[in-house]
Amino acid sequence: MEKLISHILFIGSGVALTLQLLIGGLSMGLLLGGLFSILRYKKIATPLINRFVSVLRGTPVILQLSFIYFSTPGLVGIKLSILEAGILTFGLNSSAYIAEILRSGIESLPKGQFEASKTLQISSFYMWKDIILPQVTRNVLPSLVSEVIALLKETALIATIGGMDILRKSQTLGAEQFTYFLPLCIAGCYYYSLVLFIEYLGKKMEQRGSYA
Repeated sequence: MEKLISHILFIGSGVALTLQLLIGGLSMGLLLGGLFSILRYKKIATPLINRFVSVLRGTPVILQLSFIYFSTPGLVGIKLSILEAGILTFGLNSSAYIAEILRSGIESLPKGQFEASKTLQISSFYMWKDIILPQVTRNVLPSLVSEVIALLKETALIATIGGMDILRKSQTLGAEQFTYFLPLCIAGCYYYSLVLFIEYLGKKMEQRGSYA
């Protein structure tokens, strides 16, 4: 029993890195994704943004992670840490999907929302901040929750460049014990628990939105 508990705690120590990657990547993804969706609606740099989104959605995340981590020092002379490379990669990748999610949400809004804002002479900043984006976020919340869950699972790729996250901890333990079944099951339980927590938060936000 003590051995099992020690295994659970050892693998659980990787949760910190997983959450840092998730929160950092999600924050960057929301910021850039929101910016891209607004610029697209305003038809500013649309071809460039569309190509950027297409490349990020059309190439494997593990390729993007490897490129940023291994190629950045040679290209710009900056050595990124594993955490920095992970947040940058997952943030950029997530921004492409969030931009598409928000784009569909913006297009689904009645045009009268924008016309009314102009009639009332509401500035563009406050129109997007207080009127458009809150409605869009509420409408696409289930899709955003799905993206967060997908991002959580993608963070496991950090193990490929040596990041000691949940998966890497389980692999290390498996190599030491010469058996991978139990460590991988424990890692799976951690990931599943985090997914259930994200779904719970998503449902709570939906309920609050429905009463707003």
